[in-house]
Amino acid sequence: MTTPVTVIEGGVVATMDGVRAEHAPGHLVVRDGLVEAVGPGPAPALDPATPVDRVDARGCLVTPGLVNTHHHLYQWATRGLCVDDGLFGWLTRLYPVWARIDEGVTGAAAAAGLGWLARTGCTTTMDHHYVFPSGGGDVLGATIDAADRIGLRFLATRGSMDLGRSRGGLPPDEVVEDIDTILAASAAAVDAHHDPGPRSRVRIGLAPCSPFSVSADLLVESARLARGAGVRLHTHLAETRDEDDYCREHFGCSPVDHLQKLGWLGDDVWFAHGIHFDDTGIRELAASGTGVAHCPSSNARLGAGICRTRDLRDAGVPVGLGVDGAASNEAGSLVEEARQALLLARARGGPEALTVRDALETATIGGARVLGWDDRIGSLEPGKEADVAVWRLDTLPHADIVDPVAALVLGTRPPLELLLVAGRPVVERDRLVTAHEQALAAEVVRRQRALLGNG
Repeated sequence: MTTPVTVIEGGVVATMDGVRAEHAPGHLVVRDGLVEAVGPGPAPALDPATPVDRVDARGCLVTPGLVNTHHHLYQWATRGLCVDDGLFGWLTRLYPVWARIDEGVTGAAAAAGLGWLARTGCTTTMDHHYVFPSGGGDVLGATIDAADRIGLRFLATRGSMDLGRSRGGLPPDEVVEDIDTILAASAAAVDAHHDPGPRSRVRIGLAPCSPFSVSADLLVESARLARGAGVRLHTHLAETRDEDDYCREHFGCSPVDHLQKLGWLGDDVWFAHGIHFDDTGIRELAASGTGVAHCPSSNARLGAGICRTRDLRDAGVPVGLGVDGAASNEAGSLVEEARQALLLARARGGPEALTVRDALETATIGGARVLGWDDRIGSLEPGKEADVAVWRLDTLPHADIVDPVAALVLGTRPPLELLLVAGRPVVERDRLVTAHEQALAAEVVRRQRALLGNG
């Protein structure tokens, strides 16, 4: 049976292509999971014998699917805890809870988190999983299975921690692994799951957790392994002033300089948060092509600070958005991160610090660039993957907002008329169609109660 061609027409199309073309109204044609045509006005005539699914997008804004560049999906099961702590206190209190997670908890949390990411316009997400309790089963595999079930494009990073409290690190010893175990598991994850092909739905990266939870040896060896395998590198960096103090006390330099000495700058690397980079650090990131995952809601929730988004972008640093772990961002909504990024940038730098289209850019093609996937996703261009969000803007909260991009970025979260990943529907009429939302919620609640000792 011939797969129907999908034709979306009548809405405003924000392509996020190289010239940031917008068509009002415009059309988008999807064939075999790829964008075949995009442009102004109605779609071109198709062969009458071609089966067509037509989407009436009048009253809607059509954008690329959003790209989430930093997340910890397992934390969906520990939302609402330690809500008034800063980062180090928050981690200290939650590590003992996370030490009890297993693949059941992780899979349920990942499915719920991914389902809500889809409902908020996300078509591609990464996940930074760095807690591997003994006897917990295949927790990384559980996140990959969840992504396949929900239908999102997925960059799963095999995280790691080898520096426990007894060796001067922050995490308790029971949640860290030895370096040989980490490297063997990292290599196995790449071999089992990484697909570098042009139609890939799953990729793997390596992601030691942070300067205060991993050794220099682990950072060096992980970089060597990743580059030998052709996968990307990720870690947290410059999230708090405490981290900066830690690096200067233990390594005699800034966090950026510490990572640079260990070979951790490059266009295959991106850092989460990046709040406290100085001017020199920003220049080093720009010169090396190193990216930054900006997590505005989590940064504000933990009181960590405001990222220098405008300075990073002006310097040429690739910048994307991340919701971060659901335990430091109870909303878990990617479209809302675009709004938070704009508001915080303007709170710091004035009304010209970030435009509404800058914010949409960081949520789409900017995020794709950070993940090294911008040749295939992040914009609506012929030949690219048909990862598409259709936002309904003709309801009460948005109907009279003149600029549709401003309506999306500055308004409340609009209903999602349609979400396609490689041309396949994941959300229709603001409802997840790949899984039952109530079942996802019930399962994660059941797992959470057992984890917290309330079940």
